Amino acid sequence: MANEIHQGSAHQGPAAIEAIAKARFVRVSPQKARLVIDLIRGHRAENALQTLQFTKKRVAREVEKVLRSAIANAERKAEDAGDTLDVDSLFVSACFVNEGPRWKRIRPAPMGRAFRYQKRTSHIVVEVAEHHKAAATRAASAAAEAEASKGVKGTIRKARKALAQRQRPAPTKKKDKK
Repeated sequence: MANEIHQGSAHQGPAAIEAIAKARFVRVSPQKARLVIDLIRGHRAENALQTLQFTKKRVAREVEKVLRSAIANAERKAEDAGDTLDVDSLFVSACFVNEGPRWKRIRPAPMGRAFRYQKRTSHIVVEVAEHHKAAATRAASAAAEAEASKGVKGTIRKARKALAQRQRPAPTKKKDKK
């Protein structure tokens, strides 16, 4: 049964490009950051950026930076793989906020006492992925391009070899000088 599951996963379509970006130790409460993160989860990257630009929360700027970084990481990942990536086909596949360390501070209180309070920090994680239909289209176009250029490379190589042979002068016999 394990073999069947493994074989089934091998027949899936081309791998979609995924990228992740993190912002750690952001000086905002995780509860407040989650309010903004929930607005963009599952949306297209372009729509998520517009939503963040018009959100009236201070943490929206930080989340926007992380989202832009994730998009740039996806572009770089596609470039390194030699693929082309349509940024319009990216969507926010996962985003969440984890609690970072708390800064413990002390506020002076009356009669020589002190009150403790905590400044909370957050770790923001945004993951973008290419839509599976866009990935299939990209893979099909790459395969078609590879097939089309397959014969061209061989033809060019043969033409260059023929030109090189024509340009070489015919070897002549040297006469001995005596």
